[in-house]
Amino acid sequence: MRKRAFITMTVALLAATVLYMTGAWAADGKPTIIKPCLQCHKDEPGVLRGQLGTVSAKAETIKIQIGPATWVVPFDADTELIGEKDFKNIGQGKEIAIHYVQEDGQLYATKVYVKPPAVVPEEKLIKLEELSALVDKGPEAGNYTLVDARPGPRYHEGHIPGSIVIYDAQFDENVDKLPKDKSRLLIFYCGGPT
Repeated sequence: MRKRAFITMTVALLAATVLYMTGAWAADGKPTIIKPCLQCHKDEPGVLRGQLGTVSAKAETIKIQIGPATWVVPFDADTELIGEKDFKNIGQGKEIAIHYVQEDGQLYATKVYVKPPAVVPEEKLIKLEELSALVDKGPEAGNYTLVDARPGPRYHEGHIPGSIVIYDAQFDENVDKLPKDKSRLLIFYCGGPT
């Protein structure tokens, strides 16, 4: 009896962990939104938020990866595409949202939104040469703090020397890691333009 209770508890804990890692879930048990999207969006009925798997123009289907699950959603000439000119131009792994309707148990895409690149004013960007010179000096001598805004596992895979990690989804909980000296230069980097 104890073994069965332990297994049940382990399965429940594993399911809760997967739910935490991937966001919200559909009634059929598949996730509908990835955790990074929850920073700006809520889980909404009729919307899938994740990363593009593939697009098949011939089959008129789009695959979206949401955590461990893959959704395959048909589209047609009436499907509105926002943020890109053509479905074939969307890069694999790109963040997308698929708005859909459901008919006879099948999902159909009504709108596909491709996340645009972040817009950072030119005066707020640092040139590679400037950053390289600062990294050569080190954070103390260069009077800067370099923040890797990617998730912790990405930081451990590889990061710019001298950087600290503050995952952007957990920024508010980690603001105490930032320097108290407000004259110190703050530099943030992440994993891509979005």
